[in-house]
Amino acid sequence: MKKTIYLLIGFVLLIGLGYFTVQLLSKKGKSDAQTAAFNFDIKDTASVNRIIITEPNGMEIDMVRDGKVWTRSNGECIQYQLVNSMLDAAFNIRFKGYVPENAVKTVSNRMAAVGTKVQFFVNGEWHKTWFLGSSTPDHYGTYMLVESSEYGKSDLPVIMEIKGMKGIISPRFFADPRRWECTNIFGYEPNEISTITVKHTAHPERNFEVKTMGANFKVTSNGKAIPNVNPKLMSRYLLNFRRIHYELPNFELTDRQVDSVKHSTPFCLLQVKAKSGEQIKLRMFKRKSDSGEMETDDFGESTPYDINRFWCELPSGKLVKCQYFVFNPLIMGQIYFNYQPTNAASAPGN
Repeated sequence: MKKTIYLLIGFVLLIGLGYFTVQLLSKKGKSDAQTAAFNFDIKDTASVNRIIITEPNGMEIDMVRDGKVWTRSNGECIQYQLVNSMLDAAFNIRFKGYVPENAVKTVSNRMAAVGTKVQFFVNGEWHKTWFLGSSTPDHYGTYMLVESSEYGKSDLPVIMEIKGMKGIISPRFFADPRRWECTNIFGYEPNEISTITVKHTAHPERNFEVKTMGANFKVTSNGKAIPNVNPKLMSRYLLNFRRIHYELPNFELTDRQVDSVKHSTPFCLLQVKAKSGEQIKLRMFKRKSDSGEMETDDFGESTPYDINRFWCELPSGKLVKCQYFVFNPLIMGQIYFNYQPTNAASAPGN
């Protein structure tokens, strides 16, 4: 009796195994749409060494990694924290839900028209492509498709999210090179600086120059030495140059307006010479106030200009937007050098 039962169990298992094998063979070489639909995540993000983002308007950015450094494919610097944000999304992305059946066609058509494509490469080989659509009505999910080297392309869009984050995914992925470019201007340690020169074109009494000579330094204003400079305050001033960034590239002005700004008189010139021989010279221009009303600047003067931000011309000729909050510690020498500029009535520009 027991032998018969064992034979029966074995026969049933054999039939089940045979059916399973037939199913596998029938799917051999075909994409499993159900598997592909959820195959978004990349767990080994450390092996990702190239990312290409293409927006529906044709704008594209190609980023590559050499060792631990990410740059554009042409070698230009990019903001590494933005790359880390994308890789974080690739690691933590997860399935949130299905697209309602009555909305599938609309979502698919919209993704085809205005979707963003993101290609991930692992160890130099194409690995996976995301197709990002719009956000869900509650803005807690993103409509997406995926294509991978292992499972092919998913047939229908699904709703995805990032683990532990409320919000949509697409803002992390963009191709406008202006939003990717590095914003750093100065990155000097105090012992790397040779000379700092600051000139206020309309107020030359505020001019000053700092020269470092080993552990010593000399501070002058229009050629006259400033006495009794506090060494601790001097060190604090030099530390300001360790990490200086501009706020934003120019998204506002046309080429003609940019030329107009550059041909106007800058309110301040800042030049830093490093001991290595490198020189960085900035030209700073006042920016028109958005409100159009008179405001009071950091010197207590009434002005029709923006008191929070200004335009700055970099050594490359690029015009960028900067914050006074960041740059005032660099150009307002009286904060550190214990001298009070006196107004020069005969000074040019007054």
